[in-house]
Amino acid sequence: MFENLFDLRGRTALVTGGATGLGRICAETLLKAGGRVLIASRKASQCEVVAAELRALGACEGFGGDVGNEAGVAALVDQVRARTDQLHILVNNAGATWGADFEEFGWQAWDKVLSVNVMGVFELTRHLMPMLIASSIEGEPSRIVNVGSMVGTLPLADRAYSYATSKAAVHHLTRILANEFTPRGVNVNAIAPGPFTTKMTAYALGDAHGAGEAASTVPAGRLGRPDDMAAALLYLCGRGGSFVSGAILPVDGGMTSQTRQHMFRNDDA
Repeated sequence: MFENLFDLRGRTALVTGGATGLGRICAETLLKAGGRVLIASRKASQCEVVAAELRALGACEGFGGDVGNEAGVAALVDQVRARTDQLHILVNNAGATWGADFEEFGWQAWDKVLSVNVMGVFELTRHLMPMLIASSIEGEPSRIVNVGSMVGTLPLADRAYSYATSKAAVHHLTRILANEFTPRGVNVNAIAPGPFTTKMTAYALGDAHGAGEAASTVPAGRLGRPDDMAAALLYLCGRGGSFVSGAILPVDGGMTSQTRQHMFRNDDA
């Protein structure tokens, strides 16, 4: 029974941004669970190299795919359709960020980030939804897992105003799509990670001092580990996730539930 809870044999997945960071963790996890995994990223050559490495774990193909513009999404969808007529799992992981002081946070900082993190997620999902619906069977819905962020829940930007706002939009879009498509056989959920060491966060977490400073803000006292992300993804994509839709699953060591422990306190008590 326990093996079947996380068995993804016979299921095909697409992971965007699957060559690096959390995307690669997701791709490796799905492969180890027996799935066939397609990975796409903006840098096609890098994605092909990573896919070749991951084939030691299972059936994996990599190709270029830029979700930051309409033409890029269309090309990515064509690549998927050329490789498979079934799609059971879509992991919308590709993302962009931008950091600047409030006074210098201009239009381009919003345009670039929202194009990838919100518009790209919606457009790719819209084009692939018919395939996800068709691949669903009774008792085993297809799955969409959107990668959000703890900053999509907390009022915390850390100079990344458009990124934090985009992740809040991803969380809300997740619930909207779950409401519309769960009855049609597609469960839609999001994972909201806290601080993990990735290429995107290397500027802040890439050395011992930065990692230690960030870990000190996490109630669990540490940064996220690959297994934390892997376990959350397997839960949502495996048997456990067959009855879960519209959830925003925090994988953040308790950060989004953290607040002052007292409002009214008598120190003499």
